Amino acid sequence: MGSEAGGPRATTPGQQLRALFYVLPPGESSFRTLEEVPNYVEKSIPFFIVFIGLEFVVSWVQKRKLSGRINDGISSLSLGILSRLPDVLFRSIELISYIYVWNNYRLFELPWDSQWTWYLTLLGVDFAYYWFHRVSHEVNLLWAAHQVHHSSEDYNLFTALRQSVLQKYTSWMFNLPMALFIPPSVFAVHLQFNLLYQFWIHTEVITKLGPLEWILNTPSHHRVHHGRNPYCIDKNYGGTLIIWDRIFGTFEAEDAKVVYGLTHPVNSFDPVMLQLRPLAHIWNTFWATPGFCNKLSVIFKGPGWGPGKPRLGLPEEIPVITGREVPFNPSVPVYLNCYTVVHFAVIMDLYTELLGTVTMLSQGTILLRTGFIILSLTSFGLLMENRPKAGILEVIRCLVFVGAYKLGHLRNQFSSLGCAYEVLFALSAAFWGIQIVKQITSSKDKYH
Repeated sequence: MGSEAGGPRATTPGQQLRALFYVLPPGESSFRTLEEVPNYVEKSIPFFIVFIGLEFVVSWVQKRKLSGRINDGISSLSLGILSRLPDVLFRSIELISYIYVWNNYRLFELPWDSQWTWYLTLLGVDFAYYWFHRVSHEVNLLWAAHQVHHSSEDYNLFTALRQSVLQKYTSWMFNLPMALFIPPSVFAVHLQFNLLYQFWIHTEVITKLGPLEWILNTPSHHRVHHGRNPYCIDKNYGGTLIIWDRIFGTFEAEDAKVVYGLTHPVNSFDPVMLQLRPLAHIWNTFWATPGFCNKLSVIFKGPGWGPGKPRLGLPEEIPVITGREVPFNPSVPVYLNCYTVVHFAVIMDLYTELLGTVTMLSQGTILLRTGFIILSLTSFGLLMENRPKAGILEVIRCLVFVGAYKLGHLRNQFSSLGCAYEVLFALSAAFWGIQIVKQITSSKDKYH
């Protein structure tokens, strides 16, 4: 189990695949030190891509339709990238806080190489996740962070990657009791396994899994959790195991066809807006609500609460599902979808390069690359909404890339594509510049 202290351990593709399903045994995933723990999440990116492609194929064979849409898929991937960017700048708060408690307050130390410690940590991490997840639905301030994950009106493997930037800054406290006795190296493994397991359950192509439905969180159980049907609200919080929901009375089996998304859809693909608008809503509601106690309730009671209502709001106020709900899907030209996909692929290349070289870069370069990625993801969201001003942002973005790339501040994984990228962005800037001139000319003609 494990080996001598050193850098992160190498993993084989087979081990990565098994990690994705939480079936990598203790003998292959126990480590003496935190430094040895592999970055299972980062190394799973190729598997994410493969399984997303496989889901498209299976969905087409089963239903003669694709499992997702370009706009919603890119929105989910953008939110996933955005959620990981703080880890480029800072070490994970979940690990920092855990290590601090372990170093200063641990009561005793369980052996890192014991199978009992491994399985106890599996249960502990999932139990903590259940309560964090449940509280994130029942406390408005935490819901403002978590709702990002529920904002998609599709349910597919893209949705699994749709994560919140802010959520990790509230989830860490639920894990701290384990730091009193479970070594950080063991905790770090299960923190990743618990997250990875939840990737593959975000799909409609898997129906039921027989007896496993009694113990494990499955695609069927998690579809209910993502539903906005009244029977789905605040149900099935488990991460890997569904036993906690059965014990604490929050379990609901899949019944009527599930309609996905928020009870009040946000109708946007802008990743920054999706992250921050719920906080703005809480801020406005806080100041608009009379009475100090009521103001505190706006923050700490459920998102459906209002003066005179129960803590979690009134069930009868949940919008009724008619079966005629239409997802937010602005009409855009085919060329614009192709353009966005190509440019998003470039950003994925830049993002992967940033992850691989972050330890060798200056803080200024990291900030510049991070800022460019955020600018790009925001611009893609506006393009997919067919916003009139999106072209202006694209001109700025493309010119920034050309300048920063020439100066060596932006780099990609595949150096052979550098020249092609420069040409692509230069032509893109010219294209959007022409579109803006046409818009201005057309506007002037209307007033003459």
